Amino acid sequence: MSANSIKSVFSVAGTSTGGRNGQAETSDHALKVELASPGAGGVAGRPGAVTPEHLFAAGYSACFGGAVEAVAKMHKKDASKAKTTCMVSFGPREGGGYGVNVKMRVEDKSLPTADLTALVHEAHEKICPYSHATRGNVEIAFEVVGA
Repeated sequence: MSANSIKSVFSVAGTSTGGRNGQAETSDHALKVELASPGAGGVAGRPGAVTPEHLFAAGYSACFGGAVEAVAKMHKKDASKAKTTCMVSFGPREGGGYGVNVKMRVEDKSLPTADLTALVHEAHEKICPYSHATRGNVEIAFEVVGA
């Protein structure tokens, strides 16, 4: 088993049609969304539609928040009230094509900033699967706000 191999405990498939201006749905039908390209002032001309970046931001923030909470438990701390916000920016890359950047903000006023920073670092380096998947490919900046 290589370092990147996993023993799967959960799998779900997502299928889209129509690219950025189509629809996407998960295989278990838990998620079904209309997609739209970003435009000036939001998602261009499709009320209620989302971009792939919306989905990535929501998924990464939830996953990362769970990773911070798991690391906190390992260290006998409580980060269950931590608020995790993932800002995803999309745009052209200098070398051609398109890319995304991430700004991750983790706030928990019940923990000292130094403690929360250590938890965030460990979650990013060792636990969060989104962090593992993006490492070396996506620029990620962190803002940590504790007590």
